[in-house]
Amino acid sequence: MQIEVTRDVFRLAQVFTISRGSRTEAKVLTVRVSDGAHQGWGECVPYARYDETLESVEAQIAGLPEDITRAALMDLLPAGAARNAVDCALWDLECKRAGKRAWELAGLPVPGPEITAYTLSLDTPEAMRAQAQKNAHRPLLKIKLGTPDDMPRLEAVRAGAPGAKIIIDANEGWSAEVYADLAPHLVRLGVALVEQPLPAGQDEALIGMNRPVPVCADESCHDRASLPKLKGKYDVVNIKLDKTGGLTEALELRRAALAEGYGIMVGCMVGSSLAMAPATLVAQGALVTDLDGPLLLAEDRETPLEFDAAGVHPPSAALWG
Repeated sequence: MQIEVTRDVFRLAQVFTISRGSRTEAKVLTVRVSDGAHQGWGECVPYARYDETLESVEAQIAGLPEDITRAALMDLLPAGAARNAVDCALWDLECKRAGKRAWELAGLPVPGPEITAYTLSLDTPEAMRAQAQKNAHRPLLKIKLGTPDDMPRLEAVRAGAPGAKIIIDANEGWSAEVYADLAPHLVRLGVALVEQPLPAGQDEALIGMNRPVPVCADESCHDRASLPKLKGKYDVVNIKLDKTGGLTEALELRRAALAEGYGIMVGCMVGSSLAMAPATLVAQGALVTDLDGPLLLAEDRETPLEFDAAGVHPPSAALWG
């Protein structure tokens, strides 16, 4: 088995800003695994929040043995970007070897399109209202907040897109007091979900707190090992393949979270259609799908995912799986 890692850069359609900073491009790692007759590929987005860099993730992948399998990979690498790219590449390789689609190998029903959120970049209230108006035709908008001036921004987005469903990602930027103060206003403005309002290491305050708007664990939930610490704090878990370490664990986390009564959100980092493709399987029937990475790009893979009024469609075999 040969494992090849390359760096790819995709220009964004516009500057994308969250409370942690701004970017103009998506830097990803593309992993290709080959057995000489077939080749599979996958993509990951190293994330500084989890102490990942392009170099550190490349080093993790470089240390893998040539006879790597998906089962062995779970023990050799921790949950994270490196394991994600290799795991998804191995899924793609298995599909090509078997001449079957990924959902067939996983024993899942044939997938269909899912309505996806579209994320508005953090900006002034006036600019965010303009963004909302431009995208008011979309059924689900996501707002990146987590600053002292969140309410004017939220009010502006609601005014710009009065008919859209809105979810919020606070990116660990609030305190328990701020969330409690904002909650009635979130209800008034029709917010359907709040992602990670408190820092992952300081979310004990959510236990016993009135949550009129469902609260979703993002930074607090990585894989199945995260679930015991979420009890009583969260209503929904956000499954991202770059956190779970690939499709294999993402599917298991989904099953376990549903069994424990959590709603499912399927999210992404800002990456190409290749990164989103495996996640469309996890997103089937999810409470919230947030796989808009390709919609934020000015350029994409040669055979991109299809997005239309029905949502994000499962990948063609030419793309992945």
